[in-house]
Amino acid sequence: MTPDPSLWALLAASFLAATVLPGGSEAALFGVLKMHSALYWQAIAIATLGNTLGGMSSYLIGRLLPAAEMHATRVHPSARALAWARRFGSPALLGAWIPIVGDPLCVAAGWLRLPWLAVLAFMALGKLGRYLVIAALAT
Repeated sequence: MTPDPSLWALLAASFLAATVLPGGSEAALFGVLKMHSALYWQAIAIATLGNTLGGMSSYLIGRLLPAAEMHATRVHPSARALAWARRFGSPALLGAWIPIVGDPLCVAAGWLRLPWLAVLAFMALGKLGRYLVIAALAT
């Protein structure tokens, strides 16, 4: 497989993995880096971009929800995510990569109307950190 299709596939996998659809972008990044080690930084950038855009699509879904009080039980991941977003604000999005809690965290940030630029920055930083760890393990 040539590098360009690999990077497009990585972008798609990373985007979809950050939505409510199941999927793992870590395996896609790992595979691209194993096949094309010269694309180290490009692959990390593409995975971060795709996953951040996917997270921002969840943020947008939250923005579109009515502003009525959200009700959730304390043990449900969405309740935990909402509590984190309320308590820490935009910096809570550093944890948007965390399985199970990350997607609801992005939706909660949108629903709480947290500033999109700060959300984007913290989300991208957290996802970049995760991909740097994955990339280090792949090389």
